[in-house]
Amino acid sequence: MKKILLLLTLGVGTIHVFAQTPCVNGFAGQYPCNGYDLMAHMSAAELTGDPTASGNDSWGWTDPDTGKEYAIIGLSTATAFVDISDPVNPVYLGRVETETFDSSWRAIRVQNNHVFIVADAAGDHGMQVFDLKRLRNVTTPQVFTRDALFSDVGSCHTITIDETKPYAYLMGCENYNGGPVFVDISNPLNPTEAGGYGDSGYTHDGQIVTYHGPDTTYTGRDILVACNGSFGSNNKVVFLDVTDKSNPVLISELTYDNPGYTHQSWLTEDHQYSLLGDELDEMDFGFNSKTLVMDVRDLDNPTILSEYFGPTEAIDHNGFVKGNKFYLANYTAGIRVLDVTNVASPTNALTEIGFFDTYPQNNVAEFDGVWSVYPFFESENIVISDISGGFFLVRKSETMGTNELTANSIQIIPNPANDFVQIKTNNQQKLESVKLINTVGKEVFSKNKINQTNFQIDVSNLPTGVYIVKINNSISKKLLVK
Repeated sequence: MKKILLLLTLGVGTIHVFAQTPCVNGFAGQYPCNGYDLMAHMSAAELTGDPTASGNDSWGWTDPDTGKEYAIIGLSTATAFVDISDPVNPVYLGRVETETFDSSWRAIRVQNNHVFIVADAAGDHGMQVFDLKRLRNVTTPQVFTRDALFSDVGSCHTITIDETKPYAYLMGCENYNGGPVFVDISNPLNPTEAGGYGDSGYTHDGQIVTYHGPDTTYTGRDILVACNGSFGSNNKVVFLDVTDKSNPVLISELTYDNPGYTHQSWLTEDHQYSLLGDELDEMDFGFNSKTLVMDVRDLDNPTILSEYFGPTEAIDHNGFVKGNKFYLANYTAGIRVLDVTNVASPTNALTEIGFFDTYPQNNVAEFDGVWSVYPFFESENIVISDISGGFFLVRKSETMGTNELTANSIQIIPNPANDFVQIKTNNQQKLESVKLINTVGKEVFSKNKINQTNFQIDVSNLPTGVYIVKINNSISKKLLVK
């Protein structure tokens, strides 16, 4: 295993980027893992210049013109931007400082190449707007100024956006009894209030979608699935039709047994089920990480279909569905990856298939570790924001453009290597072709018509990192260049 130390400078000091540590025998360096490699890590202090800073929310942006991917990291003092187009050599571009004062709660969403940022317990913070296209030409890290501010709200806890529609939904503000505030962002530099809903009380978080599930009554409608957390007896999930922003309509409300604090949910891609997390039930009732599966095929009559209990006591926080996987920010237990293929079953609906634990100290029910995760990049790079640890970038093992096969007849010596590497066969089978492929899928070496049982490659000029050696266009093995 290898950690690469990259040095970047931003006024206040040096940024140490610890990068590329494969998951081997259950660990990526100090971090427990199963099936996910560490690509890069930057601490919260290094992203802010403040040793007391902590991490919170995260999101991502893909530049539609260049295809570059950027991580957006929420911090107690700021929102930071990292170019991850080369995931093992990420580039810190700078940050937008908090509008008022430090806050443990920041929330981030993207629409139309702009990022929208809110903060809770932050006074008259409002909603900051930053034009992400400004990141394209950054050559040295900088402290950015925001491009606009929506000041009709003060502190808000969360924000959700349907990236195909020009509206932001701010939740947990003082407006509308803490219910969602609808903001027209069709002109992102001049956001305007379009309405709100407060009849169901305080909304902690929510997801907005253009509905395409089986309940044809609501096909094509703007449906908000709102999680109304309460420290009392009013925990519930609220389903709203918010298509007409001036006249939102309550569809239904769902309660459940043993509530602690209704926190966040995310729909499956077919809009038939939703995975719900309660942030305090592990602490209040003493069971392991719990995820509730809601059957929402009939939006007028949603039900709880099943319960999933994870392998640790850690508290569940934000979770997101991509394809048949549920990526759960599980605080001290890191990110857990669950297979949702069997989500419609009343038993064994979810199965853990991988994890990366950014908080190796313990897996107990406390508020530290992974706050959020962004799994939606086409590259399959996964952004993790950790309260103590800051920014992590991970990726599923063996997703660098090849499938690693068992090939006991082939040796790569030495491995790790820093100058020359020998590829040998243990029998008389000959090497016909050899390719080296880096972690972003780029071919950095290729040789055909070798016709030998022993072949040497000079790797002295290659950047440090993990490579896939593809042999005879069929067998793939890892090579670590140091």
